[in-house]
Amino acid sequence: MMTENLVNLILLFFAYAFIGWCIEVTLKYFQFHRFINRGFLTGPWLPIYGSGAALITIAVKGLSPLDSSIGTTFVVSFILCGVVEYMTSFVLEKRFHARWWDYSQKPMNLHGRVWIGNLILFGLGGVLIAELFNPLLLRLSGHMSFRLREILAIVLSCVFATDYVMSHFVLKLVKTGVESSEADDTEAINKEIRLLLSDRSFFYRRFAEAYPEVIYRTERITARLEAIKAETERLRLEAEQRAAKVRHEVEATLEPTALVKNTIIEKQEALIDLLYREDTASDEMKALKREVDEKKAVLQKRRDLLPKL
Repeated sequence: MMTENLVNLILLFFAYAFIGWCIEVTLKYFQFHRFINRGFLTGPWLPIYGSGAALITIAVKGLSPLDSSIGTTFVVSFILCGVVEYMTSFVLEKRFHARWWDYSQKPMNLHGRVWIGNLILFGLGGVLIAELFNPLLLRLSGHMSFRLREILAIVLSCVFATDYVMSHFVLKLVKTGVESSEADDTEAINKEIRLLLSDRSFFYRRFAEAYPEVIYRTERITARLEAIKAETERLRLEAEQRAAKVRHEVEATLEPTALVKNTIIEKQEALIDLLYREDTASDEMKALKREVDEKKAVLQKRRDLLPKL
C-alpha cells in the first residue's frame, strides 16, 4: 500500500517526463523537420525531466518550513537540475562510450555537459513547477480517487520498467558495436551503429533515429584526440619561441648605432671594473686606466655643458 505523497510524486514524475518528451520532440522537429522520438526509452517520456521535477518537488517541500521564496526555488532548481544533467551525461558516456549531448561550443559550459543557458531555464522551470504546475496537476489528479491514482501509478511504473529493460538491451548492443568498431573517428562509428541497428527490430531502429547528433568516443578516438591536442600545444609553443626569437632579432637590428656603442662602452667599463685591481695592476695597465679615466672626465664635462648650450 503506497502513501498518497508517494503516489502523487510518481504521477508528477510521469507527467513531467511526458512534458519533457513533448518539448524535445517539438524542438527537434523544428531543427530536422521530421518527427524524432527522443530518449533512450520507446515510450513518450524522458526520465531526466521527470527526475529533475521530482527532486525539485521534494527539495522545495523540504525547505518550505525554512524558506519558500521564489529566489530559493530558483537556486535549488538551478543546482539540482544541473547536477542531474551533468551526472546523466557523465554516466552514459562512461558506460556506453558516447556523448548524447555536447555544449562545448556554448558559453560558460562545464565540460560540455551543462551550460549556463540551460541552467537558467532549469531555474525558471523549477519556479514554474513549484508555483504553478504542481498545484495545477495535483488539483486535477485530486478529482480521481486515491485508489484510481494508485493503480495508475503502478501501471505506469510497470510499463516504464518494461520499457527500460527493453531499451537496456538496445544500449547494450550499441555499447558492443562501439567497443568492437575499428573506425578511428566518431562519424564512421555513427554510420556503423546506424547500420547495425537498421537490420533489427523497430525498437533498435528507433534508437538510431533518436539521437542524430550523438558523438561516439572509443578509447582509440580519445587517445587520438589527446595526441592531436598535445601536438597542437607543442606547435603553439614552438611558434611562440620562433616569434620571440624573430622579434628579438628585429629589435636588435632597429636599435640605434649610438645606443649600441654606448651599451658596448658601458659593458666594457663594467668588465674593467671587475678585472682591474690597483694593487696587482702593472704600470702599463695603470697608465691605460688613467688615460681611460681622463677621457671619461672629458666626456662628462661635455655632457654637463650640453644643457647650458
